[in-house]
Amino acid sequence: MKQAIAARADLGMGEGKLAAQVAHASLSAVEDAGDRAVREWQGEGQKKVVLKVTGEDALFELADAARREGLPHAVVRDAGHTQLDPGTATTVAVGPGDDDAVDRVTGDLPLY
Repeated sequence: MKQAIAARADLGMGEGKLAAQVAHASLSAVEDAGDRAVREWQGEGQKKVVLKVTGEDALFELADAARREGLPHAVVRDAGHTQLDPGTATTVAVGPGDDDAVDRVTGDLPLY
């Protein structure tokens, strides 16, 4: 079991902003997952990987692919309090889910 969080590299987010957006995405996708999947993922150490995407379209393509795979997922839109305009899509989390299913959605993306 693992979770993959893809973040937009084109936004130039600072390290703190990136960390916050990744955390928001991770927690939001966990809320979308079933209790059994979350317990299994937690029992295995909550494996996560952070990946790069090049733009907003890529985020929504990943979310659509995750939906088709039946994986929990969440797209995060920034509130606009600091570095970004309100509503900017920043990250998408895919999973927690089986490694193979998550890889079918995100396996071609580079590490952040």
